Amino acid sequence: MVDDGLMDRWGVQEIYGLHNMPGFPVGQFAIREGALLASADEFEITVTGKGGHAAMPHAAIDTTLVASHIVVALQSIVSRNIDPLGSVVVTVGSFHTDSVASNIIAHEVTLKGTVRTLDPDLRLLAQQRIQALVPATAQAYGATARVEYKWGYPVTVNHPEQTRFAADCAEEVAGSVIRDVKPVMPAEDFAFMLEARPGAYIFLGNGDTAMCHHPAYDFDDNAIPAGCSWFVTLAERRMPLGEN
Repeated sequence: MVDDGLMDRWGVQEIYGLHNMPGFPVGQFAIREGALLASADEFEITVTGKGGHAAMPHAAIDTTLVASHIVVALQSIVSRNIDPLGSVVVTVGSFHTDSVASNIIAHEVTLKGTVRTLDPDLRLLAQQRIQALVPATAQAYGATARVEYKWGYPVTVNHPEQTRFAADCAEEVAGSVIRDVKPVMPAEDFAFMLEARPGAYIFLGNGDTAMCHHPAYDFDDNAIPAGCSWFVTLAERRMPLGEN
């Protein structure tokens, strides 16, 4: 939408967004200046070895073993390459072999994962370490590995002036607002809009329910009036009647 000219076509000067958030009382707003949500990148690793019979591992190059070492090696990025005060998550979420039987050593294994961080410099560092560690680890076991790395959502960064304005409007609606909520590591495509225009993204409490995207998540309709009132207050205070 941004690339297609959304901001210029409609003369957008500022941008604001809201996201439901379990763990806070229903109707409670929470926000912070600066990084609020993490960037999110994806990687796919293909490990190629030499398939064989499970009874003769010496005649094969076991890609399951190699890929397992790669998974472990990737965890060293956060624990040994990132400043302990930084925030980076490296997760391998998918591990698939081309073997369909228990007595076959797979010829190829595919790993898929995600990298999340609140710092653009650490984002680049994590990518560089993945691209260095993976082929080197595979080579140590006689295999090869290819890394496909895709940058996804950037860090969601709230702009100072707009954050204060969004918080003031939330306070007007709810009576109070958390202005220094801790950042969280999920990502948000609204970040692209905040790169294009100044603005802010705010959380709205959903009560003590399961987290968003969990099968047991249950949106509380009682949060709707607060969210709608916040958007209306933004518009009324930013675009009063009688002004162009």
